[in-house]
Amino acid sequence: MRLLASDGYAVKAWGVPEIPDAPRPSDVTGAARVVLPVPLCRDGRLYGTALSMDEVWARLAGHEHVYAGAVPEHERNRAEAAGISLADYFADEALAIRNAVPTAEGAIAAAMEHLNVTLRGTPCLVLGFGRIGKLLARGLASLGAPVSVAARKSADLAWAEALGCVPLDIRRLAGRLGGFRAVFNTVPDMVLPAALLRELRWDCVLIELASRPGVDADAARELGLDYVRASGLPGKVAPETAARAIRETLYRLWEEET
Repeated sequence: MRLLASDGYAVKAWGVPEIPDAPRPSDVTGAARVVLPVPLCRDGRLYGTALSMDEVWARLAGHEHVYAGAVPEHERNRAEAAGISLADYFADEALAIRNAVPTAEGAIAAAMEHLNVTLRGTPCLVLGFGRIGKLLARGLASLGAPVSVAARKSADLAWAEALGCVPLDIRRLAGRLGGFRAVFNTVPDMVLPAALLRELRWDCVLIELASRPGVDADAARELGLDYVRASGLPGKVAPETAARAIRETLYRLWEEET
């Protein structure tokens, strides 16, 4: 809201409780564009608000310019049925790359908070070598941590090795996990089930970053491991940076519409 307003747009809030002095229209009549949050919803409600998705779609019916992030398929179908033109700005690759930066920084901060040693000299494992994994491995290494990277693709493993990390085949981790003090998962698929978790040190910290957990959280807790579900880090650790990234993506989408 503040960034768009500073650029000269007339902005109104709808269901934004944390801005007490913001105007609160009862509907979206007259709005040229409607920007919804990322993720779009949780537990059947517009994320961060008390508005049900039923109410959201009813009020937006027939609206031609609606934008949201991380839209579930069933909600996309409901929007389409209501005649709403819905664009998912979170599907933009440039935004995903920009969001990877605060995510990696936030993951490192979470590890620092939960470890009782410095990252320098502390063996770390990064599971997955996508956007976040690359930045995370680089950031950990810059702090002096010995970093291992587990991935599936041979090209990713080659890049990890070229960057000074120890490459591990993510399909063959058994017998290789006992030395790590911090493990960061970026893979949205089960890669650390109970059998592998038993190999970890009792004082190992697990930082879960994937949208769908790749670590068996229940097993981790039963084993007494420190499991941290670090979701939504861009908006938590660097909200202005995250907002600027979304703004730039929206501007690009709006330019393409003209």
